[in-house]
Amino acid sequence: MKLEIKNLEKKFGKNTILKDVNLTFTDGKIYGFVGRNGSGKSVFLKLICGFYTPTSGEILLDGVNYTLSNAFPENTRALIEKPKFLPDLTGYENLELLASLQNKIGQKEIEETLKKLNLFEEKDKKYSKYSLGMKQKLGIAQVLMEDPQLMIFDEPFNGVENETAANIRELLLQEKKKKKIILIASHIKEDITSLADVVYEFDGGKIQEITKK
Repeated sequence: MKLEIKNLEKKFGKNTILKDVNLTFTDGKIYGFVGRNGSGKSVFLKLICGFYTPTSGEILLDGVNYTLSNAFPENTRALIEKPKFLPDLTGYENLELLASLQNKIGQKEIEETLKKLNLFEEKDKKYSKYSLGMKQKLGIAQVLMEDPQLMIFDEPFNGVENETAANIRELLLQEKKKKKIILIASHIKEDITSLADVVYEFDGGKIQEITKK
């Protein structure tokens, strides 16, 4: 799989959020994005997901510009900003509902994913009773559970305890070995530099690669 960003620009009214972005992402790597809040990280990830249409430029997945039809890219799962689920369903029921949309996985895969994220013991608790960290872990679970080729995470470590954050990092490194493309954005540079193969910084509508220290 290859994801290409060509001459990408995004404006909201007269406000330019991103301009002249040209990047290529290939499988088997973790790409990190850093920058202050409001620098355009979430907008960039939403453009990749097809949630926004580029003002100009192209986003190509294996050579196909899927954004022309506002389509969600194939074999992709994403956690953008704060996760949201149905409050009156349990954690497990929410994942089961999402899994039913494509019927790729069943109970076994859902429960295995919950165990990996130390959330299995809370699977029968209603989502409305989940803590911030539990909600975040459920959001990460819905990205991982169907084994997508492209994984997108926006601030994945928010509200997550240190032990689980370390576990998530290890899980993502394992996914990288399975030849996935993994995109992770955070305003905390240390979260990214310790994990990503390549790090980009958002500033003033531009994205530039930075050297890891």
